[in-house]
Amino acid sequence: MQFKEGAKVLLLLTLLFAHTLTARAQHQILEKTITLKQKNQPFEHVVKKLEEVSGARFIYSPSTFNSTRLLTVEVTNETLGNVIRLVFGNQASIETGSGNAISVSLNHNPGKISGVTLTSDSKPIGYVTISLNGKKIQADEKGRFVFTDIPPGTHTLIAAYVGVKKQRTTVLVKENDNVEVTFRMSENAEALEEVIVNGERVNRFANKETAYVARMPLTNIENPQVYSVVTKQLIQEQASFTIADAIRNATGTVSVTNPSGGVSAFFRGFGVGINARNGMESTTERSAMDLANVERIEVMKGPSGTLFGSAVSSFGGVVNLVTKKPIEAKRTELTYMNGSFGLNRLTVDVNSPLDSAKKVLFRANAALHRERSFLDYGFNNTFLFAPSLSYRVDERLTLNVDAEVLQVHNTQPMNFLIRSAAITQPSDILLDYRSTLYHDNVDVKNYATRVFAEAVYKISDKIRSTTLFSYVSENVERSYQRPVIWSSPTTATRASAVYGPVYNGYTNLQQNFNAELQTGFIKHNLLVGANFRNYSSNFLFSEAAIIDQVDITQPFQPVTRQDIDALTSFAPYPTPTQNTLSAYVSDMLTVLPRLSLMLSLRVDHFDRKATPGAEDEFKQTSLAPKLGVVYQVLPDRLSVFGNYMSGFQNIAPAIQPDGSRLVLNPIFAKQSEAGIKAELLGKRLSMTGSYYYIDIANATRLNAELFTLQDGQQVSKGFDLEVLAEPIRGLNLLAGYAFNDNRIVKASTDASIDGNKSSNAPENVANLWASYTLQRTAKGLGVGFGINYVDKMFRSTDNVFFIPSYTLANATLFYNKQAWGVQVKANNIFNERYWDNWGNAQAPANYVASLSFRF
Repeated sequence: MQFKEGAKVLLLLTLLFAHTLTARAQHQILEKTITLKQKNQPFEHVVKKLEEVSGARFIYSPSTFNSTRLLTVEVTNETLGNVIRLVFGNQASIETGSGNAISVSLNHNPGKISGVTLTSDSKPIGYVTISLNGKKIQADEKGRFVFTDIPPGTHTLIAAYVGVKKQRTTVLVKENDNVEVTFRMSENAEALEEVIVNGERVNRFANKETAYVARMPLTNIENPQVYSVVTKQLIQEQASFTIADAIRNATGTVSVTNPSGGVSAFFRGFGVGINARNGMESTTERSAMDLANVERIEVMKGPSGTLFGSAVSSFGGVVNLVTKKPIEAKRTELTYMNGSFGLNRLTVDVNSPLDSAKKVLFRANAALHRERSFLDYGFNNTFLFAPSLSYRVDERLTLNVDAEVLQVHNTQPMNFLIRSAAITQPSDILLDYRSTLYHDNVDVKNYATRVFAEAVYKISDKIRSTTLFSYVSENVERSYQRPVIWSSPTTATRASAVYGPVYNGYTNLQQNFNAELQTGFIKHNLLVGANFRNYSSNFLFSEAAIIDQVDITQPFQPVTRQDIDALTSFAPYPTPTQNTLSAYVSDMLTVLPRLSLMLSLRVDHFDRKATPGAEDEFKQTSLAPKLGVVYQVLPDRLSVFGNYMSGFQNIAPAIQPDGSRLVLNPIFAKQSEAGIKAELLGKRLSMTGSYYYIDIANATRLNAELFTLQDGQQVSKGFDLEVLAEPIRGLNLLAGYAFNDNRIVKASTDASIDGNKSSNAPENVANLWASYTLQRTAKGLGVGFGINYVDKMFRSTDNVFFIPSYTLANATLFYNKQAWGVQVKANNIFNERYWDNWGNAQAPANYVASLSFRF
């Protein structure tokens, strides 16, 4: 029995060995080298000669290979397999048979499947995974994909994107055919952006697509203006809940909270309020803004009066907040934050279509914030409610409306006035780092209402009309200001000025027309627009009054509201009504496939009414040109650019430290800039670098007593460098460096400051944020680390008192899934002591923890 089993095994091994030898012999015949010389001979004659010299016998269909054609084949010592392809063609299929037989047939000509992935609102969506017959590829950043060498027949393709229902389609591919496929995902662009979780987006901090910077559809590479964007993904990853924290990620930007209650940013040597919201005028003069309703922060660099006007921009640029819009997905996100200094914050984001066709979309954001100060006295309590509605009436007309109501009850920073040569920086003052001189009830209570409405009408495929309305009101019930005069490092004179009730109202009506035209070989991306602005205000004001003088080395009591109220004497503060009528045009001309020119001009008529009993009525008509040139060295990837930008400011009267008013003349500035932009490696690397020169002929400045003067010629020059990269999947980097040299070139009333640094203009500002999210095991788990450096800056143009440089380091640990996320953030982890430009101590080391649910 064992002998029989052994014989069977031996027989099988013998047959297998014989088959292997036969297959090897059949394969070796194709490797045989031959020489064949045939010139202009019939196909069948050449085949017979090939059989003679090779010893092979060919089996083929003469009709398939067009046997009547003439061939020339002249080879020496070439393998038989290669000669067969020379005779029968490269698409010949060769199979060796028994003996010397060789079968030759013709492959079917393969086809191709190409396509694009779009959102439901017809915008390209990149990096969608497309599957075909077990093979997976990823669409590029513009949603394009291609499958080649597809055999004829019926095939099914599947498009998959995180958080979105898979799309399937079946296509019939014929020989030599190119089948085009369009996948239209079930949600619009905003909805798809909402479902992205950590690690799912390529270079997710580098989303610079915007409709606001140029007010026309230009990509970053096509735009001759420099701008930074702080994305929602970055804001969430850093657990930021204030604009002052988030805006530090914009290259060269330093944020500050003002004693009046608003938030400002300094870059390119100038300060600007957060004055734009969805491209329209907003304000943070006396009211803060809450990040709960912010989708992204856009920081546009350089004088931007041409498109935004003097009320919105400064000579450094514009800060524009883009709010959260309704999306087509039904989605709710709930986040709770807890942290140092009694932080408790709850935010909710609810979005839902209101009809089955998803024509009517609704979204509401709300935030409840409670926080104590790290100081012995101080707090910040806010409440935000922000509903928005979008109605797509038909294929041509879309209506959008949104509103914000923000209630604020908090304490504001002190404003240090230095009257001692012994004090050159805040650390010279011997006040304890975590102490304040005022009680909690010396507070601010206000609310702001912001309303925005938009009608977008598609006149044709190439022409679009956009009508916009915005209204912003600031209503201050009371605002206790906290000026402190330091006559020595230990002696403080405490004072207070009181505002309230205060009303500031800003109304804007704007009409824009966008068109894509062509004249001859020149393509035009054209914007024509007009804007009407009205500003009105009325309020009561009590001038600054001295409360007392204290030696801070001895026990003292904080100033209370009751101490201040006993000395206040309110009177109406005259504020003129302002009307501004503007018209502007901007044309981006493509004169060559890679060369574009931007020609822009704004005419602005400003009318400030006289205040009662004063001769300060003012009218002015200003022109603000803007020119730009862009050459794309590598189309859509690398461009060099230059611009000439102008700005102007019709400035409201300045309130001096003694309560007097200085009526200021308009200021004009012009900027020249050149640089380079790159988006390489499938947008895994995004970079912008530029050098600028800003000249102002009629500049304002602060003297040593912090009085505003208008007597200076000022020059601000420097360069910006921003890099956003994803060198490997899951590792995201954001780095920025800005150098600025902003000086008073000449002051007509004080030659001693000629050449001095301007106030609030640090020379070097740098930022870095790096994060890594695991992509396989424990996918969604990540860490982040960042550094912010701000150089020293002078408080005034006498260049005596300065705010020292500082470096902040922050770190975060997070774990995000589609349905939930948890995060812990450590701020100022090295417990750096630093001060803002008003001289106020800033928060020491602290933490924030958050828990989010998404459903």
